[in-house]
Amino acid sequence: MEPDCVFCKIVANLIPAQKIYEDDEFLAFLDIKPFTPGHALVIPKKHFRWVYDVDNVKRLWEVANNIAKAQLKSLSPEFVTFLTMGNDVPHAHIHLIPRYKNDNLTGIFTEHLRQHPSNEDLNEVANNIAKAQTSHH
Repeated sequence: MEPDCVFCKIVANLIPAQKIYEDDEFLAFLDIKPFTPGHALVIPKKHFRWVYDVDNVKRLWEVANNIAKAQLKSLSPEFVTFLTMGNDVPHAHIHLIPRYKNDNLTGIFTEHLRQHPSNEDLNEVANNIAKAQTSHH
């Protein structure tokens, strides 16, 4: 546990939360400043800074997927957005944001922020990422 981490404090029951799922490794709870009704967070109970550092990252995404399906069933949004930004709370987490008609959420994915790289630049980046992978499937 990181003593100054708000999510670690939620795991330790030092800060209350509206919990919607819990097992030995993971916890999900409602965001207290939701973008939409039902906006939830899925976290590992153990402190990791980044989602890609989580020991059982496959299970983290399984939990998130199950909660998204429960959000779809119980809240009837059009879809659920999975968001992992990493810049608000320094503890690995996945935002699960139910999306409704006319919710006016555009976020960072607005057209004017998109870059327009050349094919050569895209090829170079793609090759670098492909070469850097530890395992190929």
